[in-house]
Amino acid sequence: MILAGLVSLLSTLLGGSGGSSAPEESVRVTTIEERLIVRVPLAPRPRQRLSIRWEEEKGPKCIPADSIARAFLSGPGSIDILMRSRQLIRAKLDSDCDGLDFYSGLYVEPEDRRICAKRDTIRSRVGGSCRIERFRTLVPKVDH
Repeated sequence: MILAGLVSLLSTLLGGSGGSSAPEESVRVTTIEERLIVRVPLAPRPRQRLSIRWEEEKGPKCIPADSIARAFLSGPGSIDILMRSRQLIRAKLDSDCDGLDFYSGLYVEPEDRRICAKRDTIRSRVGGSCRIERFRTLVPKVDH
């Protein structure tokens, strides 16, 4: 198990399978010596054809780490997470997080394969970290 995790991590660090075409980055879950690390690449926010406004509603306390498909920067204190179910969840970060550089992706080390508000911390690849204060579910509203 540990050897498989190390091989996976080494493959990730060296750029994947070694083929000539670069695969699309995806969420990676790696376990090394009983320590789970989730790497989430950030994607540019997709362009919207319609005028859609996203309203925040009450969100879950925790989200399953293996259900994350992508993440987008949504502002200085929040990150939007696209779940594999196509649901959009906003992670509201603590107030000390202005200016952290999440542009190159983020890492989370959840205790139990779930990422929870008021417990887990998001880390940037350049060393900064922010605690998740709460999750909000984003609901689309079409403006006419």
